[in-house]
Amino acid sequence: MKKKVLLTGISGYIANHCAVELLKNGYAVRGSLRSLSKSEKVIEAVKSEIDPKDNLEFCELDLLSDDGWEEAMIGCEFVLHVASPFINFEPKDENEYIRPAIDGTMRALKAAKRAGVKRVVLTSSIVSMLENADKSIDINFESWTNVNAKNVSAYAKSKTLAEKAAWDFIRAQTDPTPMELSVINPGPVFGPTLSGDLSGASMGMFKKMISGKMPMIPQASINMSDVRDIAKIHVLALENNNANGKRFIVTTKKAYAFQELAQILKSNGYDKVSTRLAPNFLLNFISKFNREARSMRAFIGKTYNGDISSTMTTFNWKPISLEKTVLDTAKSIESL
Repeated sequence: MKKKVLLTGISGYIANHCAVELLKNGYAVRGSLRSLSKSEKVIEAVKSEIDPKDNLEFCELDLLSDDGWEEAMIGCEFVLHVASPFINFEPKDENEYIRPAIDGTMRALKAAKRAGVKRVVLTSSIVSMLENADKSIDINFESWTNVNAKNVSAYAKSKTLAEKAAWDFIRAQTDPTPMELSVINPGPVFGPTLSGDLSGASMGMFKKMISGKMPMIPQASINMSDVRDIAKIHVLALENNNANGKRFIVTTKKAYAFQELAQILKSNGYDKVSTRLAPNFLLNFISKFNREARSMRAFIGKTYNGDISSTMTTFNWKPISLEKTVLDTAKSIESL
């Protein structure tokens, strides 16, 4: 009998790829949706990579509601908690991010614990490790964002507080066979879309770049992530004994400037792409009036460099090259 995994937020960009990776590795998948009306679209996305046969089913869950969580866990040995709110601008009320992120994570963990789930793999973000200083920094699995620091975005707060709440819950267990937790921390996520949805932050940025609607590129450098690598490590973390109780940065080996992404596109025939750098003072000024620019404030003029050596060692893994990620993303958008 195949091991069953509850995959929350299965209609999302990362979760689509996680579903495919789970099915390719012989797991049965129960995917959660806010509305079951989205299930056909998910099946289409998954079928573009693999025939799910009878190994894919759906349930209805909301991060802000208790309904359905107990039933969703029945028969599941593992949980991939991928669902989390993300909007590519700074909300007027930061709790639009923070409350669903924390409450949803706690609902998933508590229900999993009651159901006897062996391990939860949680999708966090590199932003829970980043904004500890108003300067360029090197980060690793021990790094944490100071949520009270200047210019910390609501999204960074939500990911940091949700991840900390998860670790607090795991540490508070007192029974002889505690539930296990592994956390995946991606950087900015690129790579092909399976669903054709271009409304997310990374796809939206790429679409603007290749259509010439981004006249200047922000001066910022960070480790980038390929969605296929993220899905792969999520699935490998389910049953790897060395993954329990750890955080894993899943990104390129080194930090890349956003300008380097633009240059890869430009040198591969995407002529409308601008490689001009936006002056830092201009972006800081615009961020006072523009919510999308405001969400980038902590990155402007900085380099955040993550150490992925433990991820590479634990999973015997090497990241997909940035050039492949960039070009595969562009081709995916072009095909739509």
